[in-house]
Amino acid sequence: MYTLCHNHEVIDAARLEPPPPAVACRGLQKRYGDVVAVAGLDLEVRRGECFGLLGPNGAGKTTTIEILEGLLAPDAGEVEVLGLRWGRHARALRQRLGIQLQETQLSEKLTVEETIRLFRSFYRRGPSVDEVIQLVELESKRGSRVGKLSGGQRQRLSVACALVNQPEVLFLDEPTTGLDPQSRRHFWDVLRAFRSRGGTVLLTTHYMDEAQSVCDRVGIVDQGRIIALDTPEALVRGLGEAGKTLEDVFVALTGRHLRDD
Repeated sequence: MYTLCHNHEVIDAARLEPPPPAVACRGLQKRYGDVVAVAGLDLEVRRGECFGLLGPNGAGKTTTIEILEGLLAPDAGEVEVLGLRWGRHARALRQRLGIQLQETQLSEKLTVEETIRLFRSFYRRGPSVDEVIQLVELESKRGSRVGKLSGGQRQRLSVACALVNQPEVLFLDEPTTGLDPQSRRHFWDVLRAFRSRGGTVLLTTHYMDEAQSVCDRVGIVDQGRIIALDTPEALVRGLGEAGKTLEDVFVALTGRHLRDD
């Protein structure tokens, strides 16, 4: 389809349409026997935003993000990432995404530098190994074996492995678990720098201050569905009470605290 602009120049109308969302799913469902992990979930993540999925343990957050990452097949529903579908475009998508799992298993005998170099070799493009090490502030540990790293250092290394291909969309499942407050704030700076270059982030977190600090919008998941979705500020205002926080919103909507098992 073509259209005319004011000076009568013919323009392809498809070029005027906005790009598809970074991540979109409709009617997502996933069961494990009699347990419904995801129950008809709809979600859209805009390009360039940081979107947070919040919810109590067992709400379906990790299952949802693993389906969006292409690690699990849904029982029903549709998933598109960067306008592409896993069934048809898996190889192309892998080159354009960064994924940090909740529990990333890395070889304990490799050094930090060797680990990042290995992950970097899987992709056609991306920053240098030195740039990635500097980004996550592991320069002093580049020669250390993974088995000798602290929990926080391992977490930073797993995030580094997700950044080696300069991804367009970054999936992070509880990325700051085990980090001390200073390391968490540095990680937030890493996310902001990634977004300043046009990147999109979808993360799960149990930390409300983290969601409020880095997320443009958040979706609260419970029993496999999104029960609230807006900016953190708008959700807090929706309570209509002064001095409330995002955690108050969470408890009001789900009736549970964040670490409820």
